[in-house]
Amino acid sequence: MVEILKRRKALAVDPLKASQPLGAALAFLGIHRAMPMLHGSQGCTAFGKVFFVRHFREPIPLQTSAMDQVSAVMGADDNVVEGLRTIAGKSRPALIGLASTGLSETQGTDIFRIVREFREQHPEFEDTAVVAVDTPDFSGCLESGYAATVTALLDQLVPTPAMAGTHPGHRPRQVNVLAGSSLTPGDTEVLKDLTESFGLRPVLIPDLGDSLDGRLTGEDFSPVTVGGTPLGEFATLGDALATIVVGPSLYRAADLLHQRTGVPDHRLDHLMGLEAVDRLMLLLSQLSGQPVPERQERERARLQDAMVDTHFMIGQTRVAMALDPDQLLGFSRFLAGMGAGTVTAVAPARGPALADVAVDTVQLGDLEDLRLGARQSRAQLLIGNSHALASARQLGIPLLRAGFPQYDLMGGYQRAWIGYRAGREILFELANLMLHEGHHEIPTHRSPYAQKRHEAHHVPATSSATGH
Repeated sequence: MVEILKRRKALAVDPLKASQPLGAALAFLGIHRAMPMLHGSQGCTAFGKVFFVRHFREPIPLQTSAMDQVSAVMGADDNVVEGLRTIAGKSRPALIGLASTGLSETQGTDIFRIVREFREQHPEFEDTAVVAVDTPDFSGCLESGYAATVTALLDQLVPTPAMAGTHPGHRPRQVNVLAGSSLTPGDTEVLKDLTESFGLRPVLIPDLGDSLDGRLTGEDFSPVTVGGTPLGEFATLGDALATIVVGPSLYRAADLLHQRTGVPDHRLDHLMGLEAVDRLMLLLSQLSGQPVPERQERERARLQDAMVDTHFMIGQTRVAMALDPDQLLGFSRFLAGMGAGTVTAVAPARGPALADVAVDTVQLGDLEDLRLGARQSRAQLLIGNSHALASARQLGIPLLRAGFPQYDLMGGYQRAWIGYRAGREILFELANLMLHEGHHEIPTHRSPYAQKRHEAHHVPATSSATGH
């Protein structure tokens, strides 16, 4: 049973978490022709946009209701209605994602009522979908905001079978995939390729690998997202053969989708390491009725060989982690399978995945808690986002960058962590980190007896001047 330790401080000394509104915006960015809009101050949205731009190295569409001191006291409903009208009229998005922030939540704003007012005042924009979600940044983290937004997308866009005329299994090759926030755009590409290799058609909700994959497009400029899950796909989810859910944070969304459509779902806690990928392969084989492709059999054998080659460097390594709950679960289980131990685990907020991580205790806290725990437990390796770099330098141990944001590493957003091939690459990187920076070398043994013999054979010469 994992013990979750509550915060012991009244403030974050060295903040770790990314806020819920950022998670909401990230989920909306995985929908085709979408425009996220944060209901809060202009500065909060600007800082969030900076994080996204530095992480993905791409222009990010993100709007704000621009609350100021007056609207924070007197109310900002008109700001939101006007903002929705402006975005719908100028940018012509297929979807506007409206997420609350700490400021608007503290004010007590009902964003769902505001959306109804917008519909009443501007019926000319009835073709523009507006999805609202409560994501106060004084609670939760990026993962919980992302999960809440996926749930809101399904709740507000997926019709009931009676309304849509859908029937589970009507599209026997379609597989719905609820992709958790722990999956990078590179991960979603791997997941799609694996699913398609079995002759299945994956529909990812959301599809960050299609909208934030870092490609050049034919458009000089687009005010909305390019790529991602088309809005029309939400109406087909009830016809799918099955739904695959990746990450415990999306299990609530999976419950909603199953209740709404009746499509059976299959839940995977993570997709890191041999055992987890084996489960995915067996599931895809059962759904498709096809054997595992020979290519994946070969990749599996390569991963097994890498496990044999690297276990001397990785086994019994003491690892400290600071990650969101789903990622913490995946990394801890993956390393436990290699004989490494997670000696310090810090999460920014509670999540359902924390109950199954491969550690005894998880501290809810910040990077200061990570440093203190890592120093006390004599950790040899640190896993965290770019904010953890200073902590790794203070501790004198290497850092494996994972999570959001990664602003001091090119291509971190595109790295794949799931699948046989990715597992092999992770093992090689971890082994190289320990070889070159992990201080695994055995110190030279110097016998005290050899030192005494050396001193006996080198007796200092006597001085004639002193008469000795």
